[in-house]
Amino acid sequence: MVLAAVGQICSTASISSNLAQCRLLVQKAAVAGAKVLFLPEASDYIASSAEQSYSLAQSAERDSFVSALQQDAAQHSIHINVGIHEVASESRLKNLLIWIDNQGAITQSYQKVHLFDVDIKDGPCLKESALALRRQNAEIITYPSAFTVPTGKAHWEPLLRARAIETQSYVIAAAQAGPHNEKRRSYGHSVIISPWGEVVASLGDEYQEPQIATVDIDLDLVAKIRREMPLLRRNDLYPEL
Repeated sequence: MVLAAVGQICSTASISSNLAQCRLLVQKAAVAGAKVLFLPEASDYIASSAEQSYSLAQSAERDSFVSALQQDAAQHSIHINVGIHEVASESRLKNLLIWIDNQGAITQSYQKVHLFDVDIKDGPCLKESALALRRQNAEIITYPSAFTVPTGKAHWEPLLRARAIETQSYVIAAAQAGPHNEKRRSYGHSVIISPWGEVVASLGDEYQEPQIATVDIDLDLVAKIRREMPLLRRNDLYPEL
């Protein structure tokens, strides 16, 4: 088994403050013996306007945020999964998830597909992409998030438990928590869910300080559940994902 840590922070427009929170969680995870730390969406910053967000993405501070986490990953020999911003064009940003390995190298990146503009409220709905990952033999699915409070109260845990059950995978969801600015507050409740749909680790909603929760990831349990209760799709009746 491998010990995994899920983290919870409250990002603001101060990249240096956000970095300090993340680095503290790296230290906590390493001391706990975790081999990987999952951090939330937009860990580098959450701005109060689109203009400020674009400006921060271009800053040297944003580059130093990533390089500092690379250094910490190598120093503590821990993998880090973290959500950041990246400039996509002269007017648009990428919502990016990167994987930093335990040598400090960025080995994988994922660009969020379903983005929301200012006229669309609240958070994402997570559906068929999880099943597509399951068909590629994924055993852990991660959802770095920054859910608003109303959406989080109604949807957060039910959506994540459903994804764990239908894919028979561990779900690890690192969440932003607390007030980012006068306009925005996130729901929190970072969570790890077993492939049976049970919450095996969770954090609260009231932000006090950067926190982690840890769980031993048992891939033998994943194999056992998939073997004893196989979930099959009828691709003879509908398209394969």
